[in-house]
Amino acid sequence: MLTLTLLRRGAGDPTTRRDGSVLWRTSRMATGPVTYRLHQPHRRLVTAEAWGPGAAEMLDGLPALVGAEDDPTGFDPHHPIVVDSHRRHPGLRVPRTGRVLEALIGGVIEQRVVGLDAFAAWRRLHMRFGDPAPGPAPHGMRVFPTAETWASIPSWEWHLAGVDPQRARTAQACARLGRQVDDLVTAHGRDHAAVVRGLRSIPGVGVWTAAEVGIRALGDADAVSFGDFHVAKDIGHVLAGRPFDDAELAEALERWRPHRQRVVRLIALSPLVRPERRGPRSPRVDHRAI
Repeated sequence: MLTLTLLRRGAGDPTTRRDGSVLWRTSRMATGPVTYRLHQPHRRLVTAEAWGPGAAEMLDGLPALVGAEDDPTGFDPHHPIVVDSHRRHPGLRVPRTGRVLEALIGGVIEQRVVGLDAFAAWRRLHMRFGDPAPGPAPHGMRVFPTAETWASIPSWEWHLAGVDPQRARTAQACARLGRQVDDLVTAHGRDHAAVVRGLRSIPGVGVWTAAEVGIRALGDADAVSFGDFHVAKDIGHVLAGRPFDDAELAEALERWRPHRQRVVRLIALSPLVRPERRGPRSPRVDHRAI
């Protein structure tokens, strides 16, 4: 289930558990919390079971979740590394969870910080405020908190999780909008640009965060996380032998529109790529010590 690996926020993510060919996940659907178990016995088959009030809704959305609605028609890998990765991963698709608020708050928590620190914050806040997973979920799994819960988390809990006040305010602004955020998908459907405009109208939500939502919740195969600390550099090394800035990244990926996210993922998955990690790294800041 390579398609769904990007939904997991770190090895300790309490909303996701991998057990061989079985993937356990939780989510908060419009109809309530759900635990679901996906099994992929072979490349062309995924079986699913679900428990909790949101089970029926989740199963209705299963095809979109696993990428069945992703249309790679017209995609030309073009570059040798992309061609090779596409050959190695023929079943890779862009998932569409439809859970905009989940992706949005996760993206806000990851803004401008090292992944390990963001993942630790995500885990702590879920263990502290998330509901226990319904059904026979593995021990310790939690469900994404309600919008009301996110909006009411006190400042010291964000601080203890290592989330600075600016990100905390943005996450809570998103949470206060609640159902309106998820309803952007209902209102605009496949018009990803319209959904992104709605997201970016929220103070603190910029290009990077909106793209991260598109990649996970909207099934947007063209979304690119401009502003990411690594994406432009890594793709630049692959395509040109040197790091790119965002403007160069945009120019280089233009030939693959509307499949730019597909290319970004294929490059990241290629065993032929060894991302450049010398030189400056994203600084780690312990906001709990501030």
